[in-house]
Amino acid sequence: MKKHKVKYLLFLIPVISFFSCVDDLNVTPINPQVTQKFVQDDVFAKVYMSFSHTGQEGPAGKGDIEGLDEGRFSLVRCLWNCSELTTDEAVCSWGDAEVIDLNKNQWTPNTQTFEGLYARLYFVVTISNHFLEQTAGKTDDKTIKQRAEVRFLRAMAYYYLMDNFGNVPFTDKISDVAPQQIKRKDLFSWIETEIKTAEVDMYEPKTAPYYRVDKVAAWLLLSRMYLNGEVYTRVPATNDSPEVPGQTYYDEAAEYAHKVVSSSYELATVFKHLFMGDNAGVLDESSVNTAPQEIIFAFPADGIKTTSWGSSLFLIASTRTSGMPEWGTSEGWGGNRLRPTVTKTFFPGIILVSNKKDLTTGLSSNYKDDRALIYGDTDRTLSVSNIGKFKEGYSAIKFSNVRADGGVTKDPKYVDMDFPFMRKAEAYLIYAEAVLRGGNKVNNYEPLEAMNALRTRAKAKLYTSVTLDDILNERVREFFLEGHRRTDLIRFNKFGGNTGYNWEWKGGEQAGVNFSADFNIFPIPSSDLNANPNLKQNQGY
Repeated sequence: MKKHKVKYLLFLIPVISFFSCVDDLNVTPINPQVTQKFVQDDVFAKVYMSFSHTGQEGPAGKGDIEGLDEGRFSLVRCLWNCSELTTDEAVCSWGDAEVIDLNKNQWTPNTQTFEGLYARLYFVVTISNHFLEQTAGKTDDKTIKQRAEVRFLRAMAYYYLMDNFGNVPFTDKISDVAPQQIKRKDLFSWIETEIKTAEVDMYEPKTAPYYRVDKVAAWLLLSRMYLNGEVYTRVPATNDSPEVPGQTYYDEAAEYAHKVVSSSYELATVFKHLFMGDNAGVLDESSVNTAPQEIIFAFPADGIKTTSWGSSLFLIASTRTSGMPEWGTSEGWGGNRLRPTVTKTFFPGIILVSNKKDLTTGLSSNYKDDRALIYGDTDRTLSVSNIGKFKEGYSAIKFSNVRADGGVTKDPKYVDMDFPFMRKAEAYLIYAEAVLRGGNKVNNYEPLEAMNALRTRAKAKLYTSVTLDDILNERVREFFLEGHRRTDLIRFNKFGGNTGYNWEWKGGEQAGVNFSADFNIFPIPSSDLNANPNLKQNQGY
């Protein structure tokens, strides 16, 4: 990443203060102007922080990567934009060049969101490599646990590089030599082995300090990767060779998803609590919010000590504007809202009436669903004829800084809502889909039972039978705007190519048109392609 200099040297690593109620992740800021020796706990904390924060001075200042706006190109915001704006779930009214590209599936290797996502993920890889090199050979219990977690986090960064960019540069050490490009299917195998190796020494379920990962995080990521294994191991046709079909891993996906379902994590009792200002439960001094019993890995946010423009605040503020139900921060940026697909998935075949400020009640008992956190008052239209108008398209009220216990949050601007990056609910849907696709059932657990566990929590009408289409729709209801949709559509062959499936503004036309199947993988950013002679651009760019 020569264009964006990473502020990172072998013995010089600035670290931001990581807020947590857990002593293991409390670190002291390091003066980046003074050469420092390796401080194990500080670097360990920085690996975690690199997923949700961007520099050395809270929301902005002394960014980790030069040349990237910290709020606009944080990892969470870039990953969300790539996963949601490119799909049938979200559209954004802002005029930023990369937003326009993603809204209409008309991106190029110069689309800056890709550069931001790519750089942030490789920052995680780089700092993880440094930590693992500096702690090699240490055998004390604390280091063994830390090394296992860092190996998992590095594997997770490579998972998102594999998912978004396909064949990417690979390195597992600190070096000034330009890395070689690894084939996507080979990276899949490396990630699989790395997660399984790390899992052995990770915390047992529910025993890790909060904000740190345990074995269940490893199981969930493996199950997600196995479910998409056919996509990741497929080798596209070229001028010189035919396509090589991918390998399916549905038995493995069902196995690891069932391990998550059977673990000591539990579904939160109230769905919307997962996305509220006190969703860290007792760590937020809340005796009401039960979200931590479901959240497997959260990205922290605290209105005073852990602030960022590009993580939870982005998710809340970008979906809100004046006149909407209270959302717990002074920031309301009026950008991201829903394409019709989300609302129509909750209410199939129903013409929505006006003056609907809360759609969770549904139009009848058949359509009641606590997850329909959608705002469609009289000043909103269901359809989006003008992308630049925020009030064209119903609004999401899923993310909020309001507390479930009615208490006061810590700051009027910066939010306390942690981003629930991995949660148990996903495992139910992975299991059901894997079995329906041909995977073996585990302990005779039925896909219908898995699906209805989520429907029961949502107070929605239960299924009597279930199909793959039902599962894809249920993934919308459970996870809309949580950053899953692009991967789901690709797996169901509903994204790029001649899919027969359209949504508003797909391909740049309101009625929707197909775009190239090559766009199922994003391009390697031009900046890195120009800097590294070992790289070959992805097909179609």
